Amino acid sequence: MKNISLTTSIAVYPSIEELPETLKVLLQKAKDGLVKSYSPYSEFRVSAALLLENGEILTGANQENAAYSMCLCAERVALAAATSEFPEVAVRAIAITVKNKNNPVTIPAAPCGACRQVLSETEDRFKNKIKILMQGESGDIYVLETAKDLLPLFFDGSFL
Repeated sequence: MKNISLTTSIAVYPSIEELPETLKVLLQKAKDGLVKSYSPYSEFRVSAALLLENGEILTGANQENAAYSMCLCAERVALAAATSEFPEVAVRAIAITVKNKNNPVTIPAAPCGACRQVLSETEDRFKNKIKILMQGESGDIYVLETAKDLLPLFFDGSFL
């Protein structure tokens, strides 16, 4: 037997003011997008803002449904908008933030497994890394250099 160690490096910023200007703008767009969330059941709002290679910023917010399996995550809503509007333009970064009416979130909320996989596939599609920013309603901001840091044992097209 042998052991394999997988590690992830996360840059932690204590406030939005300490981020580089481009990332500051991106995170603020994500925060502004929280009002677009349709979350009448959980009241857990999620917003994602994407920075594309061409400088465009697109947002997406979670969309709930009474049949929970039909809910749409903010990250995938934003990615679908990006590939619909700019199908040949790579994603450079994504900022994700949340707001919970019943339980304030003070730590970064990471994407679900499905969103991690779609982000990983998007990196593979465009052959570039996607910088990931995450923040709760307040508190530290986590920055990862690639979606693969969220999904170290990723599944990709090489298996098919």
